[in-house]
Amino acid sequence: MEGWQESNNKLTKTFTFDNFLDATRWMFDVSESIEDINHHPVWTNVYNRVEVELSTHDAGNIVTEKDFALAKLLDQAFENFR
Repeated sequence: MEGWQESNNKLTKTFTFDNFLDATRWMFDVSESIEDINHHPVWTNVYNRVEVELSTHDAGNIVTEKDFALAKLLDQAFENFR
């Protein structure tokens, strides 16, 4: 869980890429896995950065095991992308 921070009922991390194209490719590549687990992040992309916020809306917008599982999935996708 390197780089993740838990604050204000959110788990957050910024992923940094070489350029805009890599950032958006990574978002696209991981989107199918996200859809498969049906737990969607709030994420934004500015140039080479993707900022991610995770919380479980069904549980009252708090951090749950679903968020930690999605964080792990995102970390693995990032490592495999590089």
